[in-house]
Amino acid sequence: MKLRVGIPKGSLQDATIDLFKNAGYKITTSSRSYFPTIDDPEIECMLIRAQEMARYVESGILDIGITGHDWVVENGSDVVEMTELQYAKATFNKVRWVLAAKEGGEIRSVKDLEGKTIATEVVNLSKKYLAEHGVSAKVEYSYGATEVKVPHLADAIIEITETGSSLRANNLEIIDTVLETTTVLIANHKMQDDSWKMDKVERIIMLLQSALESRNRVGVMFNIKRDKLEEAIKILPPAKVPTVSNLMDSEWADVFVVLRKAVVRDIIPSLNALGAQSIVEFPLSKFIE
Repeated sequence: MKLRVGIPKGSLQDATIDLFKNAGYKITTSSRSYFPTIDDPEIECMLIRAQEMARYVESGILDIGITGHDWVVENGSDVVEMTELQYAKATFNKVRWVLAAKEGGEIRSVKDLEGKTIATEVVNLSKKYLAEHGVSAKVEYSYGATEVKVPHLADAIIEITETGSSLRANNLEIIDTVLETTTVLIANHKMQDDSWKMDKVERIIMLLQSALESRNRVGVMFNIKRDKLEEAIKILPPAKVPTVSNLMDSEWADVFVVLRKAVVRDIIPSLNALGAQSIVEFPLSKFIE
């Protein structure tokens, strides 16, 4: 028995393979094949475009796949979104499909789109959005470079953005948010009835999430005199319980703790000022709270 896994081909491909690597799975691709090899004999991988992933998972051709929540909605696919996987983005914020129009132009709200033309890659999502607001407009599929189509080829666009910088560079402003989205691991409904596959998927999710969680953390080790140990522990974040070990010299102790990267730059100098020695910071490949 094998678990059939869809790996997103395209912009998410390298980041996804790298994430699996950090989770402990080596995936090897070939330019001539849509079937990457993986060093787990219980898994079979297939490269599928994120835009199509949900359809193949829904049909059962794939047991699970990684895609965007937006493409699940766009395809109207009946699948199970098992977990979010926040990676391969400039920030940890969710990305958005937004309605954008010429900066300072006549379109100030969705109601102003009545009878207008909208360019987008998510036609179904856009039509649903317009219908929810009682607006009748023409929605055209955009094959790329959507931002440059306003105002000559379209009156407005519905485009994906994280920071909005590309829209601003093309003199566009965001009018409304159509949908917030993130990368998700989706599963076929019937697969949930297979205990072996579900157990396998849950293990994969745990390892993927632990690999993602480790991006924000580092391990820190240091030696400290025992009469300064209590002060050193107070320097650490209150929720952190460090591991304290004995050294051959009974006057000293070895301390190990996992910290968020954002606080390490303040903590290490404080530990050094307290007299801590052999301070070591090192990256983590996995972290489970």
